[in-house]
Amino acid sequence: MSESQMPTTRTRVVREAERGVYDRETVYRILDEGFLCHVGFAVDGQPFVIPTSYGRKDASLYIHGSAASRMLRQMKEGVAVCVTVTLLDGLVIARSVFNHSMNYRSVVILGKATLVDDPEEKLTALRTLSEHIIPGRWDDVRQPNERELKATSVLRLPIEEYSAKIRTGPPIDDAEDYSFPTWAGVMPLETKAGEVIDDPRLDASRAVPQYLKNYSRR
Repeated sequence: MSESQMPTTRTRVVREAERGVYDRETVYRILDEGFLCHVGFAVDGQPFVIPTSYGRKDASLYIHGSAASRMLRQMKEGVAVCVTVTLLDGLVIARSVFNHSMNYRSVVILGKATLVDDPEEKLTALRTLSEHIIPGRWDDVRQPNERELKATSVLRLPIEEYSAKIRTGPPIDDAEDYSFPTWAGVMPLETKAGEVIDDPRLDASRAVPQYLKNYSRR
């Protein structure tokens, strides 16, 4: 059975509260399908929101980037952050402009991000990031060398204070608008992999790996 938790005053969904979800299984499914998050934090009263890749291992979210980036410089001692991930599933087209919407699944995680210093955990975190984006790739490529490891910072954020919000289904129009003479419904959207393109310098004998042929975010 999935673990659920009571939302905090900071994570409780207020607007359209019926769409709020607070169990880990749902949150993990959304995190594991996405691969781009937005990290919000403030420095000297100035807010920043940085898009970056991430990976999840158990109840920890790992975020990485250049050691020279503003986000990582400010977070080395641990900084309060808000991390969001959103999956867009469709455009909801109503009979009135006011009731147009989107079908989506989103996660918000609040907490303190801290720098990963332990070399073994750092390597594990980088593998987690790689495997989250392209499962199977880590063992098929050159591993990071010492210089690359030093140039890369990894942050750990515990998945402890969180909520999900989900919208599904058709448009919800005002009763008097259902007779309005226009089309209404949902236009589904999805992230879909296209045909891979060989590197121009690729050895012609190298076939496309099976994990890329079958690639899917679901």
